[in-house]
Amino acid sequence: MRIEGELRVPSDKSISHRAIIIGALAEGDTLVKNWLRSADTTATLRVYRQMGLEVEEKESGELVVKGRGLFSLREPDRVLDAQNSGTTARLSLGVLAAQPFFAVLTGDDSLRRRPMLRVVKPLREMGASVDGREGGNLLPLAVRGGPLRGISFFNKKASAQVKSALLLAGLHAEGTTEVEEPYLSRDHTERMLRLFEVDLETVPLERGVLVKVKGPQQPTGGKEIFVPADPSSAAFFAAAAVLLPGSHLLLKEVLVNPTRDGFFRKLRQMGALLEYENPRELSMEPIADVRVRHSPELRGVEVFPEEVPAMIDELPLLAVVATQAEGTTVIRGAAELRVKESDRIKATVENLRKMGARVEELPDGMVIYGKTPLRGGVKIKTYGDHRIAMAFTVAGLVADGPVELDDPSCVAVSYPRFFDDLKKVLKP
Repeated sequence: MRIEGELRVPSDKSISHRAIIIGALAEGDTLVKNWLRSADTTATLRVYRQMGLEVEEKESGELVVKGRGLFSLREPDRVLDAQNSGTTARLSLGVLAAQPFFAVLTGDDSLRRRPMLRVVKPLREMGASVDGREGGNLLPLAVRGGPLRGISFFNKKASAQVKSALLLAGLHAEGTTEVEEPYLSRDHTERMLRLFEVDLETVPLERGVLVKVKGPQQPTGGKEIFVPADPSSAAFFAAAAVLLPGSHLLLKEVLVNPTRDGFFRKLRQMGALLEYENPRELSMEPIADVRVRHSPELRGVEVFPEEVPAMIDELPLLAVVATQAEGTTVIRGAAELRVKESDRIKATVENLRKMGARVEELPDGMVIYGKTPLRGGVKIKTYGDHRIAMAFTVAGLVADGPVELDDPSCVAVSYPRFFDDLKKVLKP
């Protein structure tokens, strides 16, 4: 088997979420092209429609988000359900904290186990009234919105969701909101706010970065957002092309934002034949076509903590690739993987061992010893996690036999047509 052809994977999930949320706060219509329709993003769309946002869905697939200003949302008459989407929940907490009404936010079984205090605590410092289980750490959360004040906050985990929630709250707040990070997390919120003419400052520090926004500040509508292809979705096909002999694949219109393309950069460091073509910028985001070829001479690498944010979602996949690389691959500083849709460190190690790989589990990562043949004929436990399901689909392609996923449908969270697209480019 080989991977061959051209593919435009689904649009970026992070930018699609933010197009709805920031578009809702803007004053004027926002045209969104190539919006991703997935379980996570439709959760965001549904939540904001419940708060009175009008969104027109065109036959072309484009969306028109009819934003009416910072305080134009209205009190929902039912519980807001973020389903499985951490981005929906955490960014919306930043919005809800400032609204002059009451709201309750919940999610599915998985999301109700994920930590929210990392957002709730700084929002409380800004004056927000938020309460819920375990002192506000777990959904459902009840939010009584009201006036906020700017704060200075050190975001020690470099979480883009925490940073984004505080910046969105800061748009509504009196005074300046500052978020300092030890290294830059994904910066789509900052880029999109600048697109909406928000005066936002990013200051490089000796160690880390500081982002500042002065409020209250009204985002200007009338903008157009082009959503590029999601690098996290493209990563699975890039990895398969790297691993399968005879493969040659062109991935079109991929987001190559430096805070998101860490997986591609790490693949090149491993010796992969991967290059960017036709680089350009649309809606303040860098994009390129990514050409990938089979790469027979892969070598183990080290992933350092400061590199983790730019490839956090692809680390289980990187571990799969590492089993086929000569030498040892070490991933550290990735404890955040334990509080994703599943404990992705545990899920990755457990499933790789089932397939015969030599893997050591670390508290904040893993060590993979290559090069190791992978064994097929096993049942993969996905834990309902889309990234685990797709990573081990790739593992199955290079194993000595097929693998069975216990819940293949979970890929719909980010990539509903994943298996269809795989059939298109997988050749005998």
